Amino acid sequence: MKKMIIRGGKKLSGEVIIGGAKNSTVALIPAAILADTPVHFDSVPDILDVHNLMKILDQMNVKSEFNEGNLTVDPTMIKDEPLPGGAIKSLRASYYFMGALLGRFGRAIVRFPGGDNIGPRPIDQHIKGFKALGAEVIEEDDAVIITSGPEGLKGARIFMDLVSVGATINILLAAVRAKGTTVIENAAKEPEIIDIATFLNNMGAHIRGAGTGEIRIQGVDSLRAVNTHTIIPDRIEAGTYLSLAAAMGEGVLVKNVITEHLDSFLAKLSEMGVTFKVNEDSIFVPGGDEIIPIEVTTSPYPGFATDLQQPITAVMIKAAGESRIVDTLYPERIKHIPEMQRMGVKIESKDGVIRINQSTELTGQTVYADEIRAGAALLEVALMTNGTTVIEKAENILRGYDCVVKKMTNLSADVEIIDED
Repeated sequence: MKKMIIRGGKKLSGEVIIGGAKNSTVALIPAAILADTPVHFDSVPDILDVHNLMKILDQMNVKSEFNEGNLTVDPTMIKDEPLPGGAIKSLRASYYFMGALLGRFGRAIVRFPGGDNIGPRPIDQHIKGFKALGAEVIEEDDAVIITSGPEGLKGARIFMDLVSVGATINILLAAVRAKGTTVIENAAKEPEIIDIATFLNNMGAHIRGAGTGEIRIQGVDSLRAVNTHTIIPDRIEAGTYLSLAAAMGEGVLVKNVITEHLDSFLAKLSEMGVTFKVNEDSIFVPGGDEIIPIEVTTSPYPGFATDLQQPITAVMIKAAGESRIVDTLYPERIKHIPEMQRMGVKIESKDGVIRINQSTELTGQTVYADEIRAGAALLEVALMTNGTTVIEKAENILRGYDCVVKKMTNLSADVEIIDED
């Protein structure tokens, strides 16, 4: 267990470089086992989820090496055997091994995934897709057993009943080595899906339409990596630091950003009265703006990301009036609220609406980060107090934010991580 100590009250200034996208990385690593050659990635974020995925790979006899943003995965000696529990239950992204193993071997036995507890996130759309490809799916003893018939997976037309990033990726991973053509309709459009399709196409896959509502996959017999795949920048990490800059900054430059990935978020910052300058691959926030209360409603990309509804709270509590958040994707993503209330934030959730009012008397407290984005929001509020805050379960923050202590220190924040016995 780890805890984070934050001594707040300091204005933030300087530069921060955004790392590779967590939500791409946790799918790309399972996707690597589809290759018949070693695979190389760069711009890999140094987060706990990466290390947990490497533990899972090791259990499959897949060797991996990670050093300073460079990750090599060698699946050439992979073993076709059920994955045990342990690390695979520590993060929800483990479910991508379902599609990847099904695509590689025609079968997969995977424990039900773990990860953040932010409300129901069923895998029924994943299972629907696997069945459409010709697989039999059995759920028993806290595991999912997926097997294809003797003729293997066959392409199919699959209509998603709801837009799901996870299901879109999982079906894509299974279909990429199936026979024939698969069409995913009502597919998710997130940039991370384009990133994964680009990776697979560069290995010889035939995927068209990633980033649109219809993705077409022509199955291939083999995938071979011929170059290093650079992971796209993390738009959620970028949005978190932009929120910090708007709330506590006096000149913060956020670098390594694909700015169009943040269009909906930047539109809301502008609506709040935050001034910023968008450059080719960076955004500068001078800070010190008078904040205007607004309403945010989350929705699938290109709408406002659910992963940014908690981080933007730090800006909202400076507004002279009531701001509102409606999370249409994960309405139970409210674990940060009682912790923020203890710190003096005027925030509540009722009837599916989060209400935030101006909060000027913030105090440092001992609080708990029960999931990644809640932890990031607590870190932001802690930096706004004039006292010391202790965030327990800080490993949840480290699951999703690359080198967070180093980056915060470079912005003049006083933050440290302590290992607990």
